Amino acid sequence: MRSVVLDTETTGMPVTDGHRIIEIGCVELIGRRLTGRHFHVYLQPDRESDEGAIAVHGITNEFLADKPRFREVAEEFFEFIKDAQLIIHNAAFDIGFINNEFALLGQQDRADITEHCSVLDTLLMARERHPGQRNNLDALCKRYGVDNSGRELHGALLDAEILADVYLSMTGGQTSLSLAGNASDGDGASGGSQASEIRRLPEDRPRTRVIRASAEELAAHAARLAIIEKAAGAPPLWVQMEQPKIEA
Repeated sequence: MRSVVLDTETTGMPVTDGHRIIEIGCVELIGRRLTGRHFHVYLQPDRESDEGAIAVHGITNEFLADKPRFREVAEEFFEFIKDAQLIIHNAAFDIGFINNEFALLGQQDRADITEHCSVLDTLLMARERHPGQRNNLDALCKRYGVDNSGRELHGALLDAEILADVYLSMTGGQTSLSLAGNASDGDGASGGSQASEIRRLPEDRPRTRVIRASAEELAAHAARLAIIEKAAGAPPLWVQMEQPKIEA
């Protein structure tokens, strides 16, 4: 599956007050591995950013003065995310702003990006897994051991890279090893980590001892399965999977 981890920075909020996107950062995952491909751009929003927003991301109005407008990068951005699974933290925020940018261009066929991409919201996922706890990106980095030491201010590309690591950790994937090695296609962006070393056991090693269950243990196991089936009103998963019969 092709996934794109995405983040935006804006002039402020909410989008209904005329606020615009000023930075988009995306990194690509294929088969749960960073490919090295990314999309990153700063944008001239044709309005000033709120002071509160600048305090969060540090992107000044002066810095954005000579940057492209969304219409200049819209096609490239759409092609990068089209047909992908978008992985976003607090997706409603970013999707609302992306839809607004396409709507302002009169591209109504793209004014609901969810018609072209599926969306996975890591904030909702984190709230389900960790109810009653803080689930912002910094809290998740701490919880899952993801290095965010370079995140003094919010930045769309940096936050997308960090979120990719958090997402892989949340869903059980390794982030410190990559069997594909350091992938890079020349687009720039951080690719996978160093390839893992494959260690093979010698052929003449002592064979592992197999310890079979005793008759008493098998009987206790069968009794436990019967109790589970009676309580659940259905055969236990162990029975349903039709495990091979173990000889005493």
